[in-house]
Amino acid sequence: MQIFFLPQWLMVTLLIIGWPLIQVPISMIFNYIPDRKFDPESWWYRSYKWEKDGKIYDEILNIKGWKKHLPDGAKMFRKGFPKGTIISNEEEYLQSFIAETCRSEVSHLLQIIPFWVFGLFAPPIVIAVMFVYAIILNLPCIIAQRYNRPRLKHMLKLIQKREKRKVKGDIYGENRIS
Repeated sequence: MQIFFLPQWLMVTLLIIGWPLIQVPISMIFNYIPDRKFDPESWWYRSYKWEKDGKIYDEILNIKGWKKHLPDGAKMFRKGFPKGTIISNEEEYLQSFIAETCRSEVSHLLQIIPFWVFGLFAPPIVIAVMFVYAIILNLPCIIAQRYNRPRLKHMLKLIQKREKRKVKGDIYGENRIS
C-alpha cells in the first residue's frame, strides 16, 4: 500500500538504487554464515522425487543451455566461492561447493521477498512489476543450485567410495610399498 507519494523521477531512482541496496547486503550476510549451517540433507535443500535429482531442470528448462550465462556474484566478495566450474575433485572442496549451493539458493530466495518494500512509495502496478523482476532475476539462480547440488553430491559419493576402497586396500596390505 503506497504511503509515500514521490515525484516520478525520485520513485524511479529509488527503484533502481533500491534493489542493490536490498540484495547486496543479503548476499553479504549469507557469505559470512559458516558452511556447517547449510545442511544439504535438510528438507529444504533435499532433491525431491519430482526433481529427478535435478534432471527435470534440464528436461523441461534446458538448463545446460543457459546456466553458463548466469552471473557469479562470488567475485563481489572477499570470501566468495566461485561456482562457474568445478576446480577440484577433493572431498573437502566438493563439500564446500555443496554448502555453497545451499547458501546461494536461500540467499536468492530471500532476495525475492523484499519486492513489497517498493509498494511504500510506488503504485500497485509497480509492486507487481518488482515481483516479476525479482523472480526473473533470482529464480534461474535458484534452479541452477537445485540442478547442481544432486550432481555434486553424486560426485562426492563416488569419491568417498573410491577413498574407502583405497583405505581398505591399505589395511589388507594391497597397496604396500616393497
